[in-house]
Amino acid sequence: MVEILVAAFLILMLAGVPVAFALALAAFAAVIITGQYPLVVVVKEMFTGLDSFPLLAVPFFILAAEIMSAGAISVMLLRFASQFVGHLRGGLGYTNVLTSTLFAGISGSALADAAGPGAMMVRMMEKGGYSRAYAGALTIATSVVGPIIPPSITMIIYALQDRNVSVGSLFMAGILPGLLISGAMAGVNWWISRKRGYRSAEPRPPVAQMIRNTLTAFPALFLVVLIVGGIRGGVFTPTEASVIAVAYAIVVSAVVYRGFTLRDLWGAFWRAGIMSVAVLMILAAARAFAWVLIIEGVPQAMADAVIAMELSPMAFLLMVNLLLLAFGMFMDPLPGVMILVPILAPIAHSLGIAADHFAIIVIVNLTFGLITPPVGGLIFVVASATKQRPSDLIRELPPFFMAAIAVLLILTFVPALSTWLPALGGFSRG
Repeated sequence: MVEILVAAFLILMLAGVPVAFALALAAFAAVIITGQYPLVVVVKEMFTGLDSFPLLAVPFFILAAEIMSAGAISVMLLRFASQFVGHLRGGLGYTNVLTSTLFAGISGSALADAAGPGAMMVRMMEKGGYSRAYAGALTIATSVVGPIIPPSITMIIYALQDRNVSVGSLFMAGILPGLLISGAMAGVNWWISRKRGYRSAEPRPPVAQMIRNTLTAFPALFLVVLIVGGIRGGVFTPTEASVIAVAYAIVVSAVVYRGFTLRDLWGAFWRAGIMSVAVLMILAAARAFAWVLIIEGVPQAMADAVIAMELSPMAFLLMVNLLLLAFGMFMDPLPGVMILVPILAPIAHSLGIAADHFAIIVIVNLTFGLITPPVGGLIFVVASATKQRPSDLIRELPPFFMAAIAVLLILTFVPALSTWLPALGGFSRG
């Protein structure tokens, strides 16, 4: 069954079939051809993959991000970020990095970051004298913090696959790694801006203006504090937090920032519905795909093979890094988490690797796959939003990818970056 499953999946992917359909059809092919199980079991597993109360948080967080993106939030965050770094050499590049970092605390999605404020920043950077391709590549690279800084849709899915972590602990664990990634991308911007002579487009605004911009942006920035603080304080669960995020987003967009109409709300519901259906289809199909692997004993066989190799925890993590970087080149993060975490997480736990540390390694690895061809979802989203050729963007990406690898190695060798905040917040289970 496993050979048929993998072969069918690879053939379908090479034929250009969308990943959700490729996963589901591969599972159906494995069951039909072998005849070992009734066909209805695949459908049952797909429904089982969606039968989860915590999973309700996914469409609600997507809706909250769409509501805040439809209003004036992106402009407010961009103005807030620009006042601190816009006057520096390469200032618009730093503004891009900082805006993506702030918006990550609202959206929970790399693609939402890239398609929203990211596309806006590309146009601003091009007007400021930056290469259009470089501006797009910087947007691609900085958008990867979307699923790492809380709230994060990927972390919600991960917590459903590994009982050794919780959504709250992963939200806390992602803060420092997300900031480290943003700092690395800012470092690349500093180096390229000096090399190419990219300069500031505007002086720093007066202090009074900076105070007004900060006060204006505060309601939007408070959302991540509300979510993480509420979960940490036991006020509400992550699923309840997602509903509160929607209500808060409506109030902030319609009452505080105004200009948010019923038509905008309907549009946000429509876009969130389409995106939620796409995500949930992938999760359902990935569940069926993973079921075939599990029922055929692949996770146990891999665990036995790794244990027989007598690898040290660090050697295992380095091996996992290579595996996930290669896997991420062809697979989106969500199905990657659904398929690989049930296989790899038990091995990591048996080796004494902290659950939060391993989770961050997996999530960061698979998220970096969004910036690597041939699949590279962020590359094609930014190319479409800014009307550029993907090949032009890919040529500008190597420095950012090298920075991403450096961050990944730091996160691998320094577990405290992933475990300190969860432990401080009382979440970590080791």
